Order: sequence, then structure tokens, then C-alpha cells
Amino acid sequence: MKKLLILCSLIIAVAITSNAQATENKDSVYMFCYFKASGDGLHYAYSKDGYNWLPLFNDSPILKPTVSKDKLFRDPCIIKGKDGQYHMVWTVSWNDRGIGYASSKDLLHWSEQKYIPVMEYEDSAKNSWAPEITFDGKRTYMIYWASTIKGRFPQIDTSAEGLANNHRIYYTTTKNFKKFKKTKLLYDPAFSVIDATIVKDNKRYIMFLKNETKAPAQKNLRIAYSDKLTGPYTSDNKIITGKYWAEGPTALRIEGKWIVYFDKYRDHQYGAVESTDLVNWTDVSTNVKFPKGIRHGSAFSVSQEEFDKLVSDIRK
Repeated sequence: MKKLLILCSLIIAVAITSNAQATENKDSVYMFCYFKASGDGLHYAYSKDGYNWLPLFNDSPILKPTVSKDKLFRDPCIIKGKDGQYHMVWTVSWNDRGIGYASSKDLLHWSEQKYIPVMEYEDSAKNSWAPEITFDGKRTYMIYWASTIKGRFPQIDTSAEGLANNHRIYYTTTKNFKKFKKTKLLYDPAFSVIDATIVKDNKRYIMFLKNETKAPAQKNLRIAYSDKLTGPYTSDNKIITGKYWAEGPTALRIEGKWIVYFDKYRDHQYGAVESTDLVNWTDVSTNVKFPKGIRHGSAFSVSQEEFDKLVSDIRK
């Protein structure tokens, strides 16, 4: 009898947990932040199912760049912090050794834009591209990006960008986005790599990344894994995006499926692949619909209440 009561309690607990998760998913709205053209500013799209994305604000930029000599706004990444604020980083220039940063309470009104000089310490650094933020679940945020340091690593492929760029992934950490630790190398897969994005999967971290070499890799997306956010990361070198020239991966986990969205930049389209086990991937590019002209961005979720307030504020 006692065993039966325990079993019933466990079943009830599982049911409550499952219902809570289902309610949470049902109450969530998926958001996508992105840029258009060469880097015009911050755009939003939203979705309830992760496949059909509709633009907000008539697909006009709600924030235009003000920092760096080039004043670009490319490759935005937004996460909600432990402090309840949204934190955003983006690419500010093709050649500057820093990135852009701003914060917001409501995704509409953003703080003064700041320039974070993440690679200024390195005189031969050529750029700081596609920064992203991942939270370690405790107190620390890791900001990471791709940079080329001239002559630092062997040049495997010279067919894509000549000897101009040979990227690796670097990172810094912060607890408050005011003070930052010294920049360090995060990932060197022995080839030029850009556009890393990291998500947590139970006790491990998953890095989706772009192999930037042209031959024989054909500029595709791969995965690397680590038990710690700051690495080391290892990869099985499996290609998950097939024949496409792909970049700018961003991932959501929806109803047990991983969906990785990516910029099919040579085809001027957005695509997606999905998997339940991170091993076997299915191309679902024909199933996803995005606003026309969308470029490299990142996906995240907000509550229905937050979304309703955002839409309400936009209409004012």
C-alpha cells in the first residue's frame, strides 16, 4: 500500500510538472531580433509556433546605431538577465575591435548605446564580429565573438577570403556589464570559425557555429560541446546544414525539438533544421516563414504578458 501511494504521488508530480511546462510553453511568445540590408538597426519578428514569423513595427527598425566609426548594426543578440533586464550586443563595424551594448526593461526603450573594446588590447586584431551573450545560470554572463588576429593561427583555406580573415572565437565575462574580465580564446577548431551561439542542455553546453572555410567545407554549420560554459569545447565535425552556405545560427527548443535557424546568405533566404537528439537533423527550411530581407539575428522567448505590453507600447 505504501509503495502504491508513493507511485501515485510520483505520477501526480510528473503530471503537474508536465502541465506546468505545457502552460509555460503555451504562454510564451517567440521573438526574433535581426537586421536588414547592410546593418540598418534593430528589427523584431514574433511567432507562436517557431515556424511562422511575423514582423513587428511594420518591419521598421526600432533602434538605430550610434556607436563606432561605421555605426553599423548587425548580428544582434538579446537575452533576459537575472536582473530582469534585457541585454543586447551587436556588431558595430567591419573592422573595429569592439562591439555594441545596450539594455532595456521592455525591449522598446533602450539605454544609451555603449562601445565595449573587447579586442582593443590586441593591436593586430582586425575585427569583432557577431557577439552573443550566454548566462551561466548563477552570476556570470559570457560575451563571445569572432576575431581575426593576423598571423596568430595557421591559414588552412585561402580560397574564401584570401589571407584577410582567419577567425577564432574569443570571450570575456561580466557580472554587471560595467566591468569585464580580460579577453581569452574560447574556441580554436583548427579552421576559421565565426557566428558561435551557445545554449545550455541540462548539464552541458552546446555551441552551434559556422565553419568559415570554403574548401572543402563549403561554409556550413556544426556543433561543439562542453561541460563548462567557458570550455573547452569539442566537436564531432558533423555538418548539420547540408548543401547550403549557412551562417548566423540561433536555436530554440520547442516541444522536445531543437530548431536551428540560419541565414542562407548566398540564397538571400532564411532556413532551419530540426532534431530531437542533436544527431539526426531534418531540413525544415520550406516550413519556416520569415519577414522578407531578414538577416543574421537571434531567437528568444518572452511571456505573453511581456509581448502584449510591447505591442501595446509600440502602438502608442
